[in-house]
Amino acid sequence: MNQEAADQPVPSTSGAPESGKAMLALKIGTPIVLLIAAGMWFHSRNRMSTDDAQVDGHLVPVSCRVYGTVEKVLVEDNQAVKAGDPLVAVDPRDIQARLDQTKGSLAQSLAQVEGARAELERSQVAYQQARSSDLETAKANVDAKKASLDKAKTDLQRMKPLAEREEISALQFDGFRTQADVADSEWRAAQQRLASLQREADIRKVAVGAAEARLAAAKAQVDTARASQTGLDLQLGYTSIVAPVDGVVTRKLVEAGQTIQPGQGLLTIIPLHRTWVTANFKETQLARMKPGQEAEIKVDMNGLVLKGHVDSISGSTGSRMSLMPPENAVGNFVKVVQRIPVKIRIDEEEAKKVILRPGMNVEATVIVN
Repeated sequence: MNQEAADQPVPSTSGAPESGKAMLALKIGTPIVLLIAAGMWFHSRNRMSTDDAQVDGHLVPVSCRVYGTVEKVLVEDNQAVKAGDPLVAVDPRDIQARLDQTKGSLAQSLAQVEGARAELERSQVAYQQARSSDLETAKANVDAKKASLDKAKTDLQRMKPLAEREEISALQFDGFRTQADVADSEWRAAQQRLASLQREADIRKVAVGAAEARLAAAKAQVDTARASQTGLDLQLGYTSIVAPVDGVVTRKLVEAGQTIQPGQGLLTIIPLHRTWVTANFKETQLARMKPGQEAEIKVDMNGLVLKGHVDSISGSTGSRMSLMPPENAVGNFVKVVQRIPVKIRIDEEEAKKVILRPGMNVEATVIVN
């Protein structure tokens, strides 16, 4: 029995300290892990991210405003240009010929205006002369002759009873009758003279109106010629097509010798300094998102992280604005989380760090706390 007891292994006491250390590490580490996890959860709770985001920008189309033949194309695809740089030159000779013809028509119209003005002045002078003292004198003469006629008729009527009673001789009565006849003739002659002068004045007045109409027509021709000249001057300027903005030439569709017409697209310019990010967030991520919140943009090209801010949030989902929006009126309905475009502007100083081109992929994160 003693030998068997001696053969039994004696329990080791060295494991107790190791177990205590493990328990101590567990007690200390668990709260730390929980704090880290809570911090990560709180951090991620206030950060809404999506990799469904691309760089957007303005695509500025450059088109022709005149009909003509392309003389020169002064740029190539992917060439950087400044606002005002010449892009395409259109042959200006046809427009220049029409402009020269219009200038000749304008000079002729100006000469016609001067002639019509001189004619109007002559007509006005003649009209004023026709309405001058001669006409007034003729009117006064008619009145005077009418007064003489009335007096002669009165005298004749007064002498007639005397002649019937032979209180005056027949010769004397004939004298009064002759005076009345002469007064009547003179009155009628004065009326005819007045009517003649009045007709002449009316004719002169009509001539003045005609001269005024010719002057107005000549002035209208001048206005038309000047408007045509202004339009052709503009068209002549349009033969030199220049860049409307700073940017990079893209999609050049024009070559020398090509015939182009107004409205035809020639090329596109992309202003790389005016880009932004369109991030398509899930609708469940927008509960606390609003314009003005800070944002981070991670560029796929080089991993660079840029700071920005939410500029605006779209008024509808991206699918609703597509050419064929989904219709769920018939068939089985499957609910799909929708995405809403959010426009993010990169801060001005941050944008200088890298050139972003429309269409590039990025990751967008909005801090919504």
